[in-house]
Amino acid sequence: MSIEKAREYLKSFGVAGRIQEFDMSSATVELAALALGVEGARIAKTLSFRAEDRTILVVAAGDAKVDNGKYKQQFRIKAKMLTADEALERTGHAVGGVCPFALPPEVETYLDVSLRRFDTVFPAVGSASSAIELTCEELERCCGANFKEWIDVCKAWQSGEEA
Repeated sequence: MSIEKAREYLKSFGVAGRIQEFDMSSATVELAALALGVEGARIAKTLSFRAEDRTILVVAAGDAKVDNGKYKQQFRIKAKMLTADEALERTGHAVGGVCPFALPPEVETYLDVSLRRFDTVFPAVGSASSAIELTCEELERCCGANFKEWIDVCKAWQSGEEA
Protein backbone atom coordinates (compact mmCIF):
# COMPACT_ATOMS: atom_id res chain seq x y z
CA MET A 1 0.00 0.00 0.00
CA SER A 2 1.36 3.40 -1.01
CA ILE A 3 0.74 5.15 2.33
CA GLU A 4 2.65 2.44 4.20
CA LYS A 5 5.57 2.82 1.81
CA ALA A 6 5.51 6.60 2.33
CA ARG A 7 5.19 6.19 6.13
CA GLU A 8 8.23 3.88 6.20
CA TYR A 9 10.16 6.33 4.02
CA LEU A 10 9.28 9.31 6.24
CA LYS A 11 10.47 7.46 9.37
CA SER A 12 14.05 8.04 8.23
CA PHE A 13 13.37 11.80 8.38
CA GLY A 14 11.81 11.62 11.84
CA VAL A 15 8.41 12.96 10.75
CA ALA A 16 6.29 9.84 10.18
CA GLY A 17 4.50 10.39 13.51
CA ARG A 18 2.98 13.57 12.08
CA ILE A 19 1.08 11.79 9.28
CA GLN A 20 -2.65 12.38 9.53
CA GLU A 21 -5.20 9.94 8.10
CA PHE A 22 -8.85 10.86 7.58
CA ASP A 23 -12.18 9.07 7.43
CA MET A 24 -13.01 11.29 4.45
CA SER A 25 -11.27 11.82 1.14
CA SER A 26 -8.53 14.43 0.90
CA ALA A 27 -7.92 13.72 -2.79
CA THR A 28 -8.49 17.31 -3.97
CA VAL A 29 -7.29 20.62 -2.62
CA GLU A 30 -10.81 21.46 -1.45
CA LEU A 31 -11.35 18.12 0.30
CA ALA A 32 -7.92 18.19 1.92
CA ALA A 33 -8.49 21.72 3.20
CA LEU A 34 -11.83 20.64 4.65
CA ALA A 35 -10.35 17.53 6.29
CA LEU A 36 -7.50 19.55 7.81
CA GLY A 37 -9.44 22.71 8.63
CA VAL A 38 -6.98 24.96 6.79
CA GLU A 39 -7.15 27.28 3.79
CA GLY A 40 -6.78 25.49 0.46
CA ALA A 41 -3.69 27.45 -0.49
CA ARG A 42 -1.72 25.60 2.23
CA ILE A 43 -2.38 22.23 0.59
CA ALA A 44 0.83 21.23 -1.21
CA LYS A 45 -0.58 19.58 -4.32
CA THR A 46 1.71 17.29 -6.28
CA LEU A 47 1.20 17.55 -10.03
CA SER A 48 2.70 14.82 -12.22
CA PHE A 49 3.96 15.41 -15.75
CA ARG A 50 5.44 13.44 -18.63
CA ALA A 51 8.44 14.96 -20.38
CA GLU A 52 9.19 12.32 -23.01
CA ASP A 53 10.81 9.56 -20.94
CA ARG A 54 11.14 11.72 -17.81
CA THR A 55 8.63 11.94 -14.94
CA ILE A 56 8.43 15.38 -13.36
CA LEU A 57 6.58 16.21 -10.16
CA VAL A 58 5.81 19.81 -9.32
CA VAL A 59 4.65 20.45 -5.76
CA ALA A 60 2.74 23.74 -5.62
CA ALA A 61 0.41 25.66 -3.33
CA GLY A 62 -3.25 24.68 -3.53
CA ASP A 63 -4.25 28.00 -5.07
CA ALA A 64 -1.52 27.94 -7.72
CA LYS A 65 -2.02 26.95 -11.33
CA VAL A 66 0.74 25.82 -13.70
CA ASP A 67 1.63 28.56 -16.16
CA ASN A 68 2.26 26.76 -19.46
CA GLY A 69 4.74 29.38 -20.67
CA LYS A 70 6.80 29.26 -17.48
CA TYR A 71 6.69 25.45 -17.51
CA LYS A 72 7.94 25.31 -21.10
CA GLN A 73 10.71 27.79 -20.34
CA GLN A 74 11.80 25.75 -17.29
CA PHE A 75 11.65 22.26 -18.81
CA ARG A 76 11.97 23.01 -22.56
CA ILE A 77 8.84 20.97 -23.27
CA LYS A 78 5.09 21.51 -23.22
CA ALA A 79 3.37 20.54 -19.95
CA LYS A 80 1.62 17.17 -20.35
CA MET A 81 0.04 15.71 -17.24
CA LEU A 82 0.25 11.99 -16.61
CA THR A 83 -2.92 9.93 -16.89
CA ALA A 84 -4.12 8.23 -13.70
CA ASP A 85 -2.61 4.93 -14.86
CA GLU A 86 0.70 6.56 -15.78
CA ALA A 87 0.86 8.36 -12.42
CA LEU A 88 0.47 5.10 -10.52
CA GLU A 89 2.94 3.29 -12.77
CA ARG A 90 5.60 6.00 -12.74
CA THR A 91 5.34 7.27 -9.13
CA GLY A 92 3.93 4.31 -7.23
CA HIS A 93 1.10 6.53 -5.93
CA ALA A 94 -2.47 6.78 -7.20
CA VAL A 95 -3.99 10.11 -8.23
CA GLY A 96 -5.33 11.83 -5.11
CA GLY A 97 -2.41 10.51 -3.10
CA VAL A 98 0.52 11.36 -5.37
CA CYS A 99 3.20 12.83 -3.14
CA PRO A 100 6.90 13.66 -3.24
CA PHE A 101 7.84 10.77 -0.91
CA ALA A 102 9.04 7.19 -1.47
CA LEU A 103 9.44 7.66 -5.21
CA PRO A 104 11.38 5.66 -7.78
CA PRO A 105 14.89 7.16 -8.16
CA GLU A 106 14.29 8.45 -11.70
CA VAL A 107 11.36 10.70 -10.71
CA GLU A 108 12.38 14.38 -10.61
CA THR A 109 10.73 16.49 -7.90
CA TYR A 110 10.55 20.27 -8.02
CA LEU A 111 9.04 22.60 -5.41
CA ASP A 112 7.27 25.71 -6.65
CA VAL A 113 7.96 29.04 -4.94
CA SER A 114 4.19 29.46 -4.35
CA LEU A 115 4.69 27.29 -1.22
CA ARG A 116 7.28 29.57 0.39
CA ARG A 117 4.77 32.12 1.69
CA PHE A 118 3.55 29.64 4.34
CA ASP A 119 5.20 28.54 7.59
CA THR A 120 3.86 25.02 6.99
CA VAL A 121 2.15 23.18 4.14
CA PHE A 122 0.25 19.88 3.84
CA PRO A 123 1.23 17.40 1.11
CA ALA A 124 -0.51 14.04 0.71
CA VAL A 125 1.25 10.92 1.97
CA GLY A 126 0.49 8.29 -0.64
CA SER A 127 -3.27 7.93 -0.21
CA ALA A 128 -6.41 9.89 -1.00
CA SER A 129 -7.11 10.34 2.73
CA SER A 130 -3.79 11.44 4.23
CA ALA A 131 -1.57 14.46 4.77
CA ILE A 132 1.43 15.63 6.77
CA GLU A 133 2.24 19.11 8.03
CA LEU A 134 5.78 20.17 7.09
CA THR A 135 7.76 23.39 6.88
CA CYS A 136 9.10 24.15 3.40
CA GLU A 137 12.59 23.20 4.61
CA GLU A 138 11.28 19.86 5.92
CA LEU A 139 9.39 19.27 2.67
CA GLU A 140 12.56 19.86 0.65
CA ARG A 141 14.56 17.56 2.94
CA CYS A 142 11.88 14.83 2.84
CA CYS A 143 11.88 14.84 -0.96
CA GLY A 144 15.29 13.27 -0.57
CA ALA A 145 17.41 12.44 -3.60
CA ASN A 146 14.44 13.10 -5.93
CA PHE A 147 14.51 16.84 -5.12
CA LYS A 148 16.05 18.90 -7.90
CA GLU A 149 15.36 22.58 -7.14
CA TRP A 150 12.90 25.31 -6.25
CA ILE A 151 11.24 26.67 -9.39
CA ASP A 152 8.70 29.30 -10.42
CA VAL A 153 6.23 27.71 -12.88
CA CYS A 154 2.88 28.72 -11.41
CA LYS A 155 0.48 31.61 -11.64
CA ALA A 156 -2.73 32.81 -9.97
CA TRP A 157 -1.44 32.50 -6.39
CA GLN A 158 0.03 35.99 -6.25
CA SER A 159 -3.06 37.80 -7.45
CA GLY A 160 -5.62 35.86 -5.44
CA GLU A 161 -7.17 34.67 -8.72
CA GLU A 162 -8.85 31.27 -8.46
CA ALA A 163 -6.62 28.42 -9.63
